[in-house]
Amino acid sequence: MAFKTDIEIAREAKKKPIMEIGAKLGIPSEHLLPYGHDKAKVSQEFIKSLAGKKDGKLILVTAINPTPAGEGKTTTTVGLGDGLNRIGKKAVVCIREASLGPNFGMKGGAAGGGMSQVVPMEEMNLHFTGDFHAITSAHNLLSAMIDNHIYWGNELAIDERRIVWRRVMDMNDRALRDIVVNLGGVSNGFPRQTGFDITVASEVMAILCLSNDLEDLQKRLGDIVVAYTREKKAIYCRDIKADGAMTVLLKDAMQPNIVQTLENNPAFVHGGPFANIAHGCNSVIATKTALKLGEYVVTEAGFGADLGAEKFFDIKCRKAGLKPSAAVIVATVRAMKMNGGVAKADLGAENVDAVKKGCPNLGRHIGNVKGFGVPVVVAINHFYSDTDAEIAAVQAYVAEQGAEAILCKHWALGSAGIEELAHKVVSLAESGAANFAPIYPDDMPLFQKLETIAKRIYHADEVIADKSIRDQLKTWEAAGYGHLPICVAKTQYSFTTDPTVRGAPTGHSVPVREVRLSAGAGFVVAICGEIMTMPGLPKVPSAEVIRLNDEGHVEGLF
Repeated sequence: MAFKTDIEIAREAKKKPIMEIGAKLGIPSEHLLPYGHDKAKVSQEFIKSLAGKKDGKLILVTAINPTPAGEGKTTTTVGLGDGLNRIGKKAVVCIREASLGPNFGMKGGAAGGGMSQVVPMEEMNLHFTGDFHAITSAHNLLSAMIDNHIYWGNELAIDERRIVWRRVMDMNDRALRDIVVNLGGVSNGFPRQTGFDITVASEVMAILCLSNDLEDLQKRLGDIVVAYTREKKAIYCRDIKADGAMTVLLKDAMQPNIVQTLENNPAFVHGGPFANIAHGCNSVIATKTALKLGEYVVTEAGFGADLGAEKFFDIKCRKAGLKPSAAVIVATVRAMKMNGGVAKADLGAENVDAVKKGCPNLGRHIGNVKGFGVPVVVAINHFYSDTDAEIAAVQAYVAEQGAEAILCKHWALGSAGIEELAHKVVSLAESGAANFAPIYPDDMPLFQKLETIAKRIYHADEVIADKSIRDQLKTWEAAGYGHLPICVAKTQYSFTTDPTVRGAPTGHSVPVREVRLSAGAGFVVAICGEIMTMPGLPKVPSAEVIRLNDEGHVEGLF
């Protein structure tokens, strides 16, 4: 059977003018700032006018640990949004923007797939409305102003060995992980070692995604710790006087983007932190705006529930005062087989035993999400190679975990293939069963918070950290940052820090390599195992096959 590619399907979409999509949510045309005919930003003035309106119900879509077999979390998020609209609910999708790094690396696009996509797909996966460029520019403006301050006399007495603010770019470039700047003599400044992270790992990205408005944005930018003096006194972004100009650069980027699904339902696409190196959720301002405009808001959190859902609950919901009503965990029969030890090349053959062997990974995620007091349903994202016996095995296992697994065919059929899940989500959300709470309190010591995540979510025995890391956490506590949540940077492929360990392992350790304070964003990053905040390209990057065809259309993007 010949299938159309996602980009071919997206190109055939019968899009409506973005003003019509906004009208579905009651957004007046004068409050939509169009970027062409099919995407727009929602004005801050309109967002402020929504204060006091009742919130809709928030639904989180998360997943098992990703495998090369594919899970389809964004596809399910979009499909569920369409499905809820199909059954008569006013639903809005909220997802993240795509980073150029993985688009040209190995992941491909981030707009869903098949008949459950957000369009315009090509623009969304490339420059979109320029938000990432604005974040990159704002971040690097601060970097330039730090070095410039030192060049012109260093009035703040910054210790050049203790500058903690790096540079960023939205591309996978391992050559820039560790570099030396200011070479070339007196006129170029004082040489020092630094490096680049990818833009999605920038604290500016996290701040944009966690800020409520422009005033909150500027305050958070000012709170960024950029360096220390020899006496270890913190130097803030506001001391460098960069926060105002950074806010100016981010003024338009702070406004949520509205687009549409293939079925012409509204979708907010805003912000893009990765969940393996950052907090992995779309912006608070987009989610809160959607909650004022829709009965149901379907949002996703990056990678598996051990990373994305944990950070969604413990960071985003805690900071924004959000209370999710239900969670959907996406799984595939193929991924269960991979967790059960089947090689990717052999996934097409029926193997019920491997499915059963791989199901504990799913079971671990079900238990973890329930631990936050949120009711769970499992979406089995259907592939044509799935057999009835394999599907039944997953459903039987999930039933044993006290949940229900529903077969979803939205990739092939759009909203018609996910109606059953939409009804189940409404039932869970309306039941009032949710009793959400983060898994640790604000006043717990930082290292104990890290241990709580490692033991309750990863099911590890211990966290391994040098005395210098433990002392650093205590220093931050003494400085008034002990109330902050923890953002773990860790491989997405496993509950452990070893990406090759699948399933639901126990008895492992979580080694912490480094900790970073994100005082503006409001969390402490713990970098674990071999995870990198600047990824590299694979041996054969996707960029090698991306091109314009004879008609001027993009090929190879997804």
